[in-house]
Amino acid sequence: MPAKSKAQQKAAGAALAAKRGEVSRDSLKGASRSMTRSMSEKELQDLASTSRKGKPEHASRS
Repeated sequence: MPAKSKAQQKAAGAALAAKRGEVSRDSLKGASRSMTRSMSEKELQDLASTSRKGKPEHASRS
């Protein structure tokens, strides 16, 4: 599942770092904190590794 925006990709990267123990889970906020709880490491890796080329900063809510 590819990321829909740069913001989603960054949040997935932060959550992945917390899952791996590189960053404290307490330092996360918002989407990245909930991603840590609800997604597997493999799912986070897939989101975080999406190419940024052509992605909007934030996805539109439609």
